[in-house]
Parts: sequence; C-alpha cells; structure tokens
Amino acid sequence: MSLLAAISLPQSPFPPIALGFFGLGTGYLIYGPQELLGFPKRDAGVDFGTGVWGIWMPGFCQFLTGTYLFLGLTLFGTFTASPPLYMAALAWARARRAPPGWAPGRWGSSTWASVSG
Repeated sequence: MSLLAAISLPQSPFPPIALGFFGLGTGYLIYGPQELLGFPKRDAGVDFGTGVWGIWMPGFCQFLTGTYLFLGLTLFGTFTASPPLYMAALAWARARRAPPGWAPGRWGSSTWASVSG
C-alpha cells in the first residue's frame, strides 16, 4: 500500500504565498537602500548583513514557498489547481543561477507555465 494513498489531507483554497511575498519584500527593504542610496557605507559587516538578510533569507523564503506550493499542488493535492498557482510555484522554486541582469530563462519558464497551464 502506498503511503500517499493512506494520507488524506483536506483541500484548502488559501495557498501559502505570504511567505514568498514576505521574503521578496524583506529583500527589497534590506538590499534596496544600501544599493540605491549607499546607506550604510559598505564594509565587511554590512556586506555580511546584506548577504544574510538581503539575499539569502529572501531567497530561502521564496524557495520554501515554491516547494510547498509544488508539493501541495502535485503530490498531496491540498490546493485547488489553477495555472497562476503553478506559475507562482515555478517562479519561486526555480534555481537562480543566471548572471545579474540576464533573465531570459526566467521569462521563458514563466511564460511556458502560464501558456501551458
């Protein structure tokens, strides 16, 4: 007997996307003023803080949200399936390996997900 056949979870109309938006907003709040306004001045401590709170933590929140959405949509069936949720899961769970300023893979994967939805 399959483990997934034994587990029955109720469907929820509320996908957990707030964590992804929290990570995105935190990244903009921490990283934005330092890059746009030059405040605070850069040194090793500021670079470390910006890396943890402005890059790593927002990326991890978005990855966690995308993974949670993918599992809820495909494996467990706990969220009502809709193309925008699949697109959000793809956008938040994708690997970020493109150089800065180069996003054709991001554009292409999101477009493919919304068209095929």
